[in-house]
Amino acid sequence: ERYALDLKMESAFVVGGGVLKHGGCGRIEVCGARNAWKDGACIARGSKRVVLVKMEANKSGGATTTTTKESEKESKRNMRREIMASDKFNRRGFKASKEEVEGMMTSEFTSELIKELREEAYTVKRGDITVKLAKSYGFCWGVERAVAIAYETRQQYPTETLWLTNEVIHNPIVNQRLADMGVKFVPQEGLTKDLTVVNDGDVVILPAFGATLEEMQYLTSRGVQIVDTTCPWVSKVWNTLDRHQRVNCTSVIHGKWKHEETIATASFAEKYLIVLNLDEAKYVCDYIANGGDREEFLEKFKNAVSEGFDPDVDLQAVGIANQTTMLKGETEEIGKLFEKTMMQRYGVKEIANRFIAFNTICDATQERQDAMYELVNEPQDLMLVIGGFNSSNTSHLQEIAEHAGLTSYWVNSPECIGPGNTLLYRKSDGSEFTLNDFLPSGPVTIAVTSGASTPDKVVEDCLERVFMIHKLHA
Repeated sequence: ERYALDLKMESAFVVGGGVLKHGGCGRIEVCGARNAWKDGACIARGSKRVVLVKMEANKSGGATTTTTKESEKESKRNMRREIMASDKFNRRGFKASKEEVEGMMTSEFTSELIKELREEAYTVKRGDITVKLAKSYGFCWGVERAVAIAYETRQQYPTETLWLTNEVIHNPIVNQRLADMGVKFVPQEGLTKDLTVVNDGDVVILPAFGATLEEMQYLTSRGVQIVDTTCPWVSKVWNTLDRHQRVNCTSVIHGKWKHEETIATASFAEKYLIVLNLDEAKYVCDYIANGGDREEFLEKFKNAVSEGFDPDVDLQAVGIANQTTMLKGETEEIGKLFEKTMMQRYGVKEIANRFIAFNTICDATQERQDAMYELVNEPQDLMLVIGGFNSSNTSHLQEIAEHAGLTSYWVNSPECIGPGNTLLYRKSDGSEFTLNDFLPSGPVTIAVTSGASTPDKVVEDCLERVFMIHKLHA
């Protein structure tokens, strides 16, 4: 058999066996065993790709080339890996600054009150107020890692201009702290970022949610230093998309199409559809099973599908993925619904060719949601859910409380509490309210949890305000 490498760069080197010779027309012909090569393997120096293509004889005895489907599917994975292999791409942080940064974060983010709550079986009493803390709450490992690497980057590059392509995590206090350190945020209007503000010699930090392939390509082309704080659980979802592409499945992503993580994740998929919730998933599954109005479908998901998406073609085989902060139970239910639908549409024998799913809900999200389900069953007068108003995982903690029928208030900072006995809070759908006299007089039991981007110190500061208000207004 004969194959060719589609030559799209100035120089290349060989990473496997086989014999190469120039084939003209910008190709390198490979004469040798098929299994000596990996479709789509990135064997180019620089940022461009070399793709393996099949050589087929034509009627005149010559050869035509057709890029293999598999090489197309793997191309985004290879682009990502090539960028990450650059000596100007850092994912590990900076060892020389780790000890100093650890001390800074301990000083800024830890809480004696939260420590006491843990030591006292997650319940403490202050005057007439009893506080019950969820058994899993607050800063997760991925968030703590991202903030630490951002701090280390400032220490490593004390005089350079530092940019964040987005908030490093969804917490206003943490992001303000980075701004106080002189870290700048890339300007953004709607969903469009202006990366042209980055100059030669600048350093760019990618947030815990990740960055799109296009953003990474642009920054790499500029030759700037990139420091990547992407949570490993987010990267795990990207690897799952790679598996979908290898078996020619469309990625169905359970997430919010405007959320930074989902935007980044979708950029690494060849074909994708984003569903927000179970209702949207049911709509899609009904279309798979029974057909429907194609134009209505495309209008409904106009912001949530890949370019050129055709529901009549691209839903014949699907793989499930998710934004890591979504409700675990809902993601699982969506996966089961798609599996059942594909079995009904194509038969049990075809399911292995039509549906794949991997668990991509992060451990921290699962643990905080499980702890919340336990907390809502505890006796309480009201609940405080503390976390950034743009935090997806925090919104789902609030959603659990609402579904349980509890009086629950979602606040994003101590400034939401007071002055006086007033409260600025949100519901899980983002609607915002101001409430007077939110704290009743007399004995009060308050359940508390916090999102994965919320430092313990923020929780303490919120509770200290509650204690003071109750003392003054009881």
